[in-house]
Formats: sequence, structure tokens, C-alpha cells
Amino acid sequence: MTNSFRRGAIDYLLKPFERSQLDIVVRRAIEHGVLKRQNALYRHSLEELVSARTSRLRETLQDLERSYDITIEAMGDALDLRDEETEGHSRRVTAYTIELARELGLGGEELKTISRGAFLHDIGKIATPDSILLKPGRLTEEETLIMREHCARGYEMVRKIPFLLEASLIVHAHQEQFDGSGYPRGLRGDEIPLGARIFAIADTMDAMTSDRPYRRARSFADAREEIVRCSGQQFDPILVRVFTTIPLDVWVDLRSEVGKRGDRTAPSKLFHPTPYSHAAKVG
Repeated sequence: MTNSFRRGAIDYLLKPFERSQLDIVVRRAIEHGVLKRQNALYRHSLEELVSARTSRLRETLQDLERSYDITIEAMGDALDLRDEETEGHSRRVTAYTIELARELGLGGEELKTISRGAFLHDIGKIATPDSILLKPGRLTEEETLIMREHCARGYEMVRKIPFLLEASLIVHAHQEQFDGSGYPRGLRGDEIPLGARIFAIADTMDAMTSDRPYRRARSFADAREEIVRCSGQQFDPILVRVFTTIPLDVWVDLRSEVGKRGDRTAPSKLFHPTPYSHAAKVG
């Protein structure tokens, strides 16, 4: 009898049995079948409802993330518009940072965090007086100290936004150097967030390959040579080794792709970029 119940039996009769007992057992079996079908329909309906709600929730979260990225973009662009000397810098350095991070095997949420931190790295300069930020000549010692406050100011601004908390660590540490000679906290080695160490290479490369009022842009080959020279001092030597495996024309293509002001890269492309393959160029 136990085996019968295990195989799906729902009731039993003992011989000899009366017709009334048979009627009761049959009625129970019918009721059980009806309940079983109703339960299956209910489960199916519930699964469809959960699936529909999950789909709507996913769409809502995607819309929310897009709105976040538009906000980030507006914040970074506001700074670039204020300082024409570094026009397009935030976008270029973000593209370079993403490329190097990918070469290191990073992806998913970690890559999003790094890209957002890179894009907002100088956001603290919004609080820097124009007389210092836009000064064409060399800064005084006092002005230099004020300028350096932008790391901490940017960190305080960005960390208050919950979804940017991790990115704010990159904003805070983007001027640190591998040997501990950077600012604002003099972090060294692995004390510096990985995203900030990656960014440091991208930032130097963009600075060297961009025109300035006091000098002409240098080539990507010159920039790579300088970055290699400063390996272990300003830059993480492990990251530098990976950086040197990327063909120079990858950086040239990325710079061209990002474009200048008035030809903005869409937020979804900037913070959720499609993989950039240079395999053909390597071969």
C-alpha cells in the first residue's frame, strides 16, 4: 500500500466494499484531479505574472541606469565645457581606461564602475576658482594646494550618490602614484584602487597626446615610451606591461572614435561599450 501511494494513489478500498464507499472514493479522486488541474493552472498563471513583473522591473532598472549615465555625462561635460583646454578629455580618458581594463580581463559591473570613475575623475574641479583652473601660466604654491583639493572635493561629491560609491574611490585616488609620491593621501602600490592605477596610465597618455597652449601634442609612441620610463614610480609595472602589448593604432583609433564636443558619444556606448577588438591588428 505504501508503494501505491508513492506511485500516485490517493485512496484505497478494502474488499469486500460497499457501493457507497466506492462512490466516496471516486468523488475524492475527481475532486483531487480538479484541484490538481486548478493548482497547475494557478502555478502557470503565477509564473507568467512573475515573468511579466520581472521583465517590467528589468526594463525599469535599465531605464534608471540610463538616466544615471545621462546624469554622469552631464556632470563630466559641464567641467569640459568650463575648461576648453581639456575639451573632450573626460571622454577620451574613459575610452582609454576601458580599453586597458578590458585587456586586463575586467568586465561587468567592475568595468562600469571603473568607466564611471574615470569619466568623473576631475569633477571636484567644479569647485576650483576660475582664476586658478583657467590660469594660463604656472600656479603658485598656494594655488597648487587649492588645485589639489579637487580630488577630495570630487570624492565628497560623488560618494553621496549610492550607485557611484565605488566609483568615488577612483575619483579620490586618481592623482596617487605607485611609489607613494602622489596626492592627496600618498597611497602606494596596491593601496591605490585598481581602477585608479589603470586610469593613471590613460590620463598621462591623453595629456601627452593633446595640444596645450604651451606645447604641441606628442605622439602615442612618445607617450608609451614615457609611461614605460615611469613604470614602478608613477605607474603600476604590471599594468604597464599589459599596456605595452596594445598596438599604438588602437589608441589612435579610439581617440578618433570618441570625437570632439558637438559629436557626443551616447551614454550607453560610453559606459556600456561594445568590445573593441584589435586582434586583426596584432596579427
